[in-house]
Amino acid sequence: MLITAYIAFVALLAICVGLELSACRSKVSSRPCTNPAFLRFQLDYYQVYFLALAADWLQGPYLYKLYQHYHFLEGQIAIIYVCGFASSILFGLFSNSLADRLGRKKSCILFSLTYSICCLTKLSRDYFVLIVGRILGGLSTALLFTAFEVWYVHEHVEKHDFPPEWVADTFSRASVWNSVIAICAGVVANTCAEWLSFGPVAPFMVSIPFLALAGFFLMKNWDENYGRKSSFSRSCMEGLRCLLADRRVLLLGTIQALFESVIYIFIFLWTPVLDPYSAPLGIVFSSFMAASMIGGSLYRVATSKRYHLQPMHILSLSVLMVFFSLFMLTFSTYPGQENPSESFLAFLLIELACGLYFPSMGFLRQKVIPEKDQVGVLNWFRVPLNLLACLGMLILHDSDNKTGTRNMFGICAMLMVMALLAVVSLFTVVRNDAELRVMPAAGESQTSTSSPPSPDL
Repeated sequence: MLITAYIAFVALLAICVGLELSACRSKVSSRPCTNPAFLRFQLDYYQVYFLALAADWLQGPYLYKLYQHYHFLEGQIAIIYVCGFASSILFGLFSNSLADRLGRKKSCILFSLTYSICCLTKLSRDYFVLIVGRILGGLSTALLFTAFEVWYVHEHVEKHDFPPEWVADTFSRASVWNSVIAICAGVVANTCAEWLSFGPVAPFMVSIPFLALAGFFLMKNWDENYGRKSSFSRSCMEGLRCLLADRRVLLLGTIQALFESVIYIFIFLWTPVLDPYSAPLGIVFSSFMAASMIGGSLYRVATSKRYHLQPMHILSLSVLMVFFSLFMLTFSTYPGQENPSESFLAFLLIELACGLYFPSMGFLRQKVIPEKDQVGVLNWFRVPLNLLACLGMLILHDSDNKTGTRNMFGICAMLMVMALLAVVSLFTVVRNDAELRVMPAAGESQTSTSSPPSPDL
């Protein structure tokens, strides 16, 4: 498994580099970033945001391993993960309102503080302290994926008065660098934990200086801004009305809840499936991120002028790929006949599907959900998503039964069958909807700011 992981990582990395170089050579677009003032502003944002992302990704590979290192049972570890999901439900609902009222800059500083404390709790072997750490982790990741972006958009449009279309350029570059940072974070985590033999707590300690630097640059270079104070209950009610009034929105929400809940369960399960076979967890994690980056590159190629595939087709393919991967896992994790290499391949296919799924889902959500209802509808999307993930780990996983993991993959496969049925229904509804098609001229630069689930929730 050790050699397989390294060979896969090198091969995937080579494919990533090849695809990105090919995309750079074929890309024809004007560069709005030639404006010096915009470049300075963009750099101020990137140096903080990229440090925050690095700190977040560093914690992904060894979270489960750390709890296992502290001799907790699999069922106990599942409870800690569920606390992370539950906190993400709660804080995800209020993170936008919190950032608007507290201030986006203060919210980002709060992220640095809470995530640093979350990392420090990993030094403790006390079960309650670790649960508190996961709750703080849920708050931190909620802020990471809301406060930073809304701060940037406000400063970009309201203060600096840069053209709104330049926002897409910033987020497009951030999306690519996010994947690069994730791949590098896995290698750094593996180096600290395994090559230098500092153990699974080391990546969490390495995250703290990144968070401290992010907080320093925040206070030094960012100005404060606030959002409009809107009623949370009103936003939710308007989102619910939009959800129930438009069948396309309801079907998209169903697909998102089913697909992403399965991904959350996968995040929990990949370590116990591969770790018994001496897999280098950091390198495996980097391989996953490389596979996801390849998926994102293939999405851009598929929706380009040359191939002109539509996001709806790619969404269907991504769901089908995850179903096939989970079907593989039900066989490769059969007790007594485990095949870790086959499981690793299935996990890579899941990550490849994620790279296809997130930009296609982001495009469809942007087109289907009215801008004024985005926050309320997405809040409703998150609730079943996290509840399914929590129920999956609490009810389906039996730590005393060797077939528990295999049964979970089987149940996840059935959830993906339901997602496929929802995709077919959505395809029937929107097949003549020209609004949901990528125009040839726009295909070359189609990107999404949607992000995959944080690896440590």
